[in-house]
Amino acid sequence: EQRALRYEAQRLREQFLSQSMATPSAFAEITTADPGMLRMFHYLEAVSRGSHPVLIIGQTGTGKELIARALHRASQRSGPFVAVNVAGLDDALFADTLFGHEAGAYTGATTSRPGMIERAGDGTLFLDEIGDLSEPSQIKLLRLIQEREYFTLGSDTMKRMRARIVAATQKDPAT
Repeated sequence: EQRALRYEAQRLREQFLSQSMATPSAFAEITTADPGMLRMFHYLEAVSRGSHPVLIIGQTGTGKELIARALHRASQRSGPFVAVNVAGLDDALFADTLFGHEAGAYTGATTSRPGMIERAGDGTLFLDEIGDLSEPSQIKLLRLIQEREYFTLGSDTMKRMRARIVAATQKDPAT
């Protein structure tokens, strides 16, 4: 375990400090010559192959989703990029949107529907505006991130999340 962590840290350090990028095409949608942004591209490329969640913070209109898409492309994950704007979703709709439901899970649920986690598969699940989530939804999201497990609404069968979560907010998470 320690040896693997040291190796990963060394790999990240080398890739971050490299003068060239392995996947410059991943960032083709973003036009910039700003040295700070170019350093950020190197950082994103360095962490892109990992499975840890990523949080992007920035004001509306600053390109948070563009950054998330670039991170997904640089990761070369085999699954799709699935974007969900969670702003304004109440707790029940958030759970149904993310986790999906089985037929009969609630009144009106006549057929099963996969959630966005399942649709993302081995790809990236981008959750935009997580700062607007209610506290119960934040707790569900935290559990999903920590355990990488969830239940489809109306099911007792645990499912494993394979997708990487990239989240974005315009709110300072420290407040």
